[in-house]
Amino acid sequence: MKQTNFRATRGGVAQGTVAVPGDKSISHRALLLGAIAEGETHIRGFLPGEDNLSTLKALQACGVPITRLDQTTVHVQGVGLRGLKPAEGPLDCGNSGTLMRLFTGILAGQSFDSVLVGDESLSKRPMKRIMDPLAQMGAHIMGTEQGTPPLKIQGNPQLRAITYTLPMASAQVKSAILLAGLYATGETTLIAPAVSRDHTERMLRAFQYPITVSGLSASVQGGSVLRGAPIVVPGDLSSAAFLMVAASIIPGSDVTVTRVGVNPTRTGVIDILRAMGADLTITPCAERSDEPMADIRIRYAPLKGIEIAPHLVPLAIDEFPIIFIAAACAEGVTTVRGAEELRVKETDRLRVMAEGLAQLGLEVTLTADGLSIQGGPLQGSVIDSHGDHRIAMAFAIAGCVAHAPIEITQCHMVETSFPGFVPLVQSIGLQIYCS
Repeated sequence: MKQTNFRATRGGVAQGTVAVPGDKSISHRALLLGAIAEGETHIRGFLPGEDNLSTLKALQACGVPITRLDQTTVHVQGVGLRGLKPAEGPLDCGNSGTLMRLFTGILAGQSFDSVLVGDESLSKRPMKRIMDPLAQMGAHIMGTEQGTPPLKIQGNPQLRAITYTLPMASAQVKSAILLAGLYATGETTLIAPAVSRDHTERMLRAFQYPITVSGLSASVQGGSVLRGAPIVVPGDLSSAAFLMVAASIIPGSDVTVTRVGVNPTRTGVIDILRAMGADLTITPCAERSDEPMADIRIRYAPLKGIEIAPHLVPLAIDEFPIIFIAAACAEGVTTVRGAEELRVKETDRLRVMAEGLAQLGLEVTLTADGLSIQGGPLQGSVIDSHGDHRIAMAFAIAGCVAHAPIEITQCHMVETSFPGFVPLVQSIGLQIYCS
């Protein structure tokens, strides 16, 4: 993949109405469940980013007929729960932790063996959090001594159902076990300590698979059938968050982002920005979808530092890099705790954001599970994104208000989640460029 750097300067004002690419998490799940469903699945609004294309290619390698009708429309001919075929070689998950964890749950219940590999970043990410509960179900999965990829999966079509209490709120771990539960004998139940994304639960209902959700628990009975379905993927709130923060911190800005997914298990970023004083207007969309959608209008408003409520952390886990930029531009101190999950993303996002914000002249305190940020004027600098797409985009937005240009290196991975990021932000007036 071609190396790309960003250069961002102040002087632009964010104005206009735009649509962001489709939701990455939902696009993954639409492909995976469509592949193991009976019949046809038609996906509109698919995100054609590198992560989702890794999912598409991995499923094709397992014998699933998938056709891209255009950039954002995909047709999947489902092969049923037992219709996947062994791939000729290792299945490459690229940079996608979602693909590796969710596909492991599916492949654990097959009658053949599989190997999942990833890029340098994914190969450092923890997988024992899925390997251990799946082992309780009778799955045979081997990783490195550190519990990282590559993963060697010895298929076992006789998985057994379990009741499992998650040690932390994690949609990926929950989803991996629920998907394995489709292949298990009996009822598999997940009990979470807090709310996390429920895209998998909603998607199972969309494919007419019986699932019971009660409070923080979810249960599936193995052996039922998924039915192909039309799926509408809303715009990705994680992508919209960059535009929301840009409009909030640049005087004179007024931006509307259309058809954004506002699943209540994902709207922590909206709640946090509102608590900081952001001017947000949410208008629900009438278009039918299995996920709630809305138009979000954001106008400039002075932000204030807050202590982020712990229950909001899992509801905004992917948005924290850009939330930290909002905190950097707020008056006073913003503090978050209980966010240790950020240390095992594409990078250690707590450490990388703390180091980057310090380079911009801010006072930042890094703890084991969070950050405290004293808002203030931002200086220019050269920031290493460490190949993390959300870090790169966050500091690009920071450059739009900094007193000198900010250059961000290793921005090539932005295409994994937000293809067309630079031309889109330029279209609303931001001075962010590739170099």
